[in-house]
Order: sequence, then structure tokens, then C-alpha cells
Amino acid sequence: MDCLFCKIVRKEIPADIVLEDERFLVFHDIQPKAPLHLLIIPKKHIHSVDHVEIEDKELMGELILTSQKVARMHNLKGYKLQINVGREGGQVVDHIHLHLLADIAK
Repeated sequence: MDCLFCKIVRKEIPADIVLEDERFLVFHDIQPKAPLHLLIIPKKHIHSVDHVEIEDKELMGELILTSQKVARMHNLKGYKLQINVGREGGQVVDHIHLHLLADIAK
């Protein structure tokens, strides 16, 4: 697969990884829009929110819980979560990913 994020998951492309477990990878965005800008991706390739299937509902819930875990690791009191869907919605990489943005990185 030629997906950029799948290549990061397979360690074919380096990334500044913050957290990794059996289902998710969290790393710094290379074009940050905030002092702390992390991308949280499932290791399973899912093109976008429009491609989530019913069997992915547990994975999607764990995506949110992973963002919570990362926010707590960074002692964040507040942060933004954002998912872009499709080119018209600002999605640049065709692999579902959750942006975690915070004004203060601790």
C-alpha cells in the first residue's frame, strides 16, 4: 500500500512518535498548527470517516480514548480534536487520523 501513514506504521518513514500500542500510533504533525499538534492514527488502514464500517465502531471509540490518554500524558487542561473528511474537508492524507491540538505543551 502506498499510504503515507501506513508507511509510518511499518517504520518505512520516520516520525516523531509519542505513543504506540497494538492498534494506534501517535506522532507529531510535521506541519504543526499549534504548539502541540499530534496525529492519532489507527494502524488499520481506513481511508476516511466516510469509510468507517460497523465493525470499526470499537476502534473509533478507542481512538477517542487514545486521545484522552495522550492529553493526560501532556497534562493538558484543554485541547482540540479534529478529523478532516475528504479533500473538500481538508483531509490531505487518505488514512483516517485525529488531530490533537493544544496551545500549551507541557
